[in-house]
Amino acid sequence: MKKRLIALLALVMSIGLLAACGTSDSTSGDGDGDSEEKTYTVATDANFQPFEYKNPDTGEMEGFDIDLIKAISEEAGFNVEFKTMEFDGLLASMRSGKFPIGIAGISITDERKETIDFSDSYYDSGLILAVPKDSDIASIEDVDGLKVGARQGSTSEAYLKENTDAEVVAYPEIVTAYMNLEKDRLDAVLYDLPNVTYYIKENASDKLKTVGEVLEGQPYGIAFPKDSELVDPVNEALATLKENGKYDEIYKKWFGTEPPQ
Repeated sequence: MKKRLIALLALVMSIGLLAACGTSDSTSGDGDGDSEEKTYTVATDANFQPFEYKNPDTGEMEGFDIDLIKAISEEAGFNVEFKTMEFDGLLASMRSGKFPIGIAGISITDERKETIDFSDSYYDSGLILAVPKDSDIASIEDVDGLKVGARQGSTSEAYLKENTDAEVVAYPEIVTAYMNLEKDRLDAVLYDLPNVTYYIKENASDKLKTVGEVLEGQPYGIAFPKDSELVDPVNEALATLKENGKYDEIYKKWFGTEPPQ
């Protein structure tokens, strides 16, 4: 009797083991044993409209960059979550490898490429001066000896220090520079053209204006730590979005026009 009972228990356990193995195989998706897409943390900015900003009503990140990296991740087969920080800290996190992806209107420069990898460019930008409506400043040549705001760690801060004799006042958030300009605490602000024009249009059309030529046109790229394996799949996904019209759709949503060809 004991032998029969032991044999019966062994049979039940064998059936259970086979059933468990069958369940594992049936949920393996593509057969490689990894049915779940990876999730990568994207370092970004909390207030760089219209590229990325936190919606005060929903608490969700929105903007051109946010929609673009979501579309890229979907095309490339991974998920993203966002971590907001100051721009200077974002660049440092890319250099240290703390986060795998960074997107925040980051200009591709030779200096940055020494310590950070970039995707192919996805937006062509440049720098522009913002001044009070009644200002006599007409171009970058007029700012020597004046107080000019910029953002910490940005190409605008570097440009002012390298090409002018202005008193450069750099802020962690560029909105602080705009507000100080409106309150006459600064004589001008130099920053990325799309953000300057967006801020003036939405918040200060009766107080501020842009002057002079667009300076040092530089493309934006998605940032990665050096030797990242994500560069190639992101570039492939970005190229696909440009080919299938999804990039144009996102661009028109945030800028109101078709992207330049």
